[in-house]
Order: sequence, then structure tokens, then C-alpha cells
Amino acid sequence: MLPVPVRRERGPAPAAAVGVRPPSRPRAELRRGSVRSAASCGATVPRSVCERAVHQERDACNRTNTPDDSEGNESEEKADEDSEREEEWDTDLEIEETKEPFDPTGRTRYIAACQLYRVVPISYFLRHMKDSELIMKHHGLGTQGAKALSLSLMTNTSIVKLNLSDNWLDGEGAAAVAEMLKENCYISDVDLSDNRLGVKGAEALSAMLLENATVLTLKLSGNEFDDHAAKYLSDALPANNKMESLDLSHNMLGDTSGEVLGMAIAENAGLKELNISWNYFRSQGAAALARGFEANMFLRVLDLSYNGFSNNGAAALGEALKVNNVLEELNISNNRISLEGALRFAVGLKENQTLKRLNMARNPMQSEGCFGILKSIQANSGAVVEILDFSDIPVNKDFADLCDAVKMLLPNFQIRYGGNATLHKKDQPKVEIQSWFSVEGDS
Repeated sequence: MLPVPVRRERGPAPAAAVGVRPPSRPRAELRRGSVRSAASCGATVPRSVCERAVHQERDACNRTNTPDDSEGNESEEKADEDSEREEEWDTDLEIEETKEPFDPTGRTRYIAACQLYRVVPISYFLRHMKDSELIMKHHGLGTQGAKALSLSLMTNTSIVKLNLSDNWLDGEGAAAVAEMLKENCYISDVDLSDNRLGVKGAEALSAMLLENATVLTLKLSGNEFDDHAAKYLSDALPANNKMESLDLSHNMLGDTSGEVLGMAIAENAGLKELNISWNYFRSQGAAALARGFEANMFLRVLDLSYNGFSNNGAAALGEALKVNNVLEELNISNNRISLEGALRFAVGLKENQTLKRLNMARNPMQSEGCFGILKSIQANSGAVVEILDFSDIPVNKDFADLCDAVKMLLPNFQIRYGGNATLHKKDQPKVEIQSWFSVEGDS
């Protein structure tokens, strides 16, 4: 046990002698916290000072050698909070680790779709995915191929014209193409001719036209559309005012179709060109269509050739021309129009001031019917007819003389006709015939 130092009472010492060891003794090194070393030197060191020094040294040592417990606890708590936050982010949010770049051609999607539908990818399509016009007619796509192609075209941003004619798509393939056109906002010209789409295809495409605002030209020729298909198409025509050209030629549309389509055409405010040639419209259906054309104020080009309008249909068209002052081109060739029908049609043509091209070729109206049509143009002071086609209809000299008179009124007037062309050439020099008339007939 260390001896307790005795405090000695001394008198006041000189200022120079305060706290100074005797010079005869060596200076002893004080160890940390040692009281004995201080007492052995004979110096007066209060115990409180020693204890305070020991505690200060211990505190300094602890600060330099061991971390503070409170700081350690705080760092551990902070680490626990960070780990909990990371766990919350991992569990609450769905983060995609890898994101594939957008493919504007749809190539990757097409390869995957071909595997899904078990069809061989078409190399022609892969080579032309970046073209603005894709022509894939006669490629034998079939239903499954149409589905794979449609999935790819949903994201394609290059193609604006699509031709899939003659690919045996059927109704199911047409449904796939229709769903694609609901999503694609770049394709504006579509040709699905000769694909046997039938009623199911007409229904799918009509539903597409109710939503699509991009397609301007739609060709549906040769798809076996009948009166049932016409009902679906007639529902879409009044609602879609963006489509400008529609081709329904070479189908099986009859008189019932004429009635429903006539009402739809009357309400449509977008179509500028309509082709319904090579169908089964007879006098009743023709009259219904004529009433629709009479009310339509937007249609510019109308092809009604190769139907069975006959005389009643021709008369109904004549009545429509009295009111309609928008139509510029009309084709009613091969419609069984005889002399009677031609003369009744001429009554309406006499009042029309917008029709520029009229094709009445291959109708059994003889020279007298052609003469009556030409006479109505001569009597119409506001006539603007530029091309009149009477191909394969024989004419006589009276008709040729009338052509000369009409030419004086309409400098840009051209006429085509067949028949006794030799008689006409006899009266007019060959050079003058070529400059005044475009003659097609027997030599």
C-alpha cells in the first residue's frame, strides 16, 4: 500500500522556490496515474490534482483508442435504417433491370410472333421493313402469317402504304389486320383486295373504321362481300369522315346493299372517291344509290360500271345530277342503258355544271342515244365536260357533225367513240381528227 503523503505546514517561501525540486536530486519521470512517484520526490502534490490528471489521461486514451459507445450505437442504428429502406424499395417497387430499346421497324417482334404462330418469317418483309411502301401481294400469308405480320406492324413507324392483296387472309386474318390498324397511326393507304374476307372481315374492318383516323384509302375489291357485309360497312361510313377513297368493286353487293349503302353515302362527309363497279346493283338498288349520291356534297369520283342499272337506274342518276353540283367524274359504262335510258339521263345532264368526265361506253344506246347526250351538253350553257367516252358504240354522220359544233363551244372537249370511224375520217382531215378528237374504233 502506498504511503499517504503528509502535508507540512511551511512558511511563505520565496517566489523563485515555489514548486522547484532540490537541484541535488534527479528529475523523476511521472508515470500515468502514479502518486508514488510524485511523493517519492518530496514534492507537495494534492491528491485531487493527481486524480484529475489520471482521469484526463484515461479519457484521452479512451477517445484515441476506442470509439465512443453512443457514437457506435448511432452508426449502427443508421445502418439498420438504411438497410430497412433498401428492403422497402426492393419489395415495394418493380424495377426493370434491363430495358430493351424501342424498335421502330418491329423486326424483333416479328421474329417472336413467327415463333408464336409457327410460321416461317418472310425475308421480303424483313428486307423492306424500313420502306414507306410495303407491297406483299401474292405471298400466301394466310391467317397465321397475317397475325404475325400484324403484331410487327403495330409498332412500325416507316410504312405508310400497305398492300396485302391476294394473300388468302380470310375473316380471321382481316380481324388481325384491323386490330393492328387501330394501334398504328402511320399507315394511310391499305389494299386488302382478293382475300376472301367475307362477312367476318367486313365486320372487323367496320369496327376499325369507327376508331381509325389515319387510313385515307381502303381497297376491298374481290372479297365476297354480300348484303350482310354491306350492313356492317354502312354503319361505319357515316361515322368515319377521314377516309377519302373506298373500293368495293368485284363483290356480291345487290339491291339490298344499294339501299343501306345509299343512306350511308348520303350521310358521309369524307369520301371523295367511291368504286362499286362489278357488283349486282339493278334498277331498285341503283335508284337507292342515286338518291344517296344526290344528297352527298363531297364525292368527286364515282365508278358504277359493270352493274345492271338499266334505264330506270340511268333516269335516277339523271335526277341526281340536277341537284348534285360536286361530282366531277362518273363512269356508268356496261350498265345495259338503252336509247330510252340515255335520253332520260340526258335531261339531268343538261342542268349539271360540275361533271368533267363521263364514261358511257359499251351501252346499247346506239347512235341516237349518243346524239341525245351530246345535244344536252350543247344546250347546257354551264357545261364543263372535257372527256366524253362512247367507246364501242357505233355512230352516224349526224353525230359527227354535232361533235364539231360542240367543239366550238368547249375548246378542251374530247370524245371517244367507236363504229363507223371511216365515215368521220372522210369528212375531216387526219391531222384535224387527232387534234380535235381522240378516236377509238374500227379502222
